[in-house]
Amino acid sequence: MTFIMGVAIYIILWWIAFFMTLPIGARSLHESGEETPPGVERAAPARPRLWLKALWAAGLAAVLWLGVFLAITADLFAVRGDPAP
Repeated sequence: MTFIMGVAIYIILWWIAFFMTLPIGARSLHESGEETPPGVERAAPARPRLWLKALWAAGLAAVLWLGVFLAITADLFAVRGDPAP
């Protein structure tokens, strides 16, 4: 696996993990009982905690990337263009 391919795989895995963690613990303004300012949707999250979710996504993506890296180095996938055994 080249460096560029490893970075690209990590970025893709990070975005997938980030979108998976977004709904975890999310409570809307309506559910938390807070006043909704004018122009704000009632279903908007009260405290989205995006930095925490980004860190969780980074850790999850790192673990998944390690699994993909080990699978590629063990030749479980044909990524070099040659046919799989």
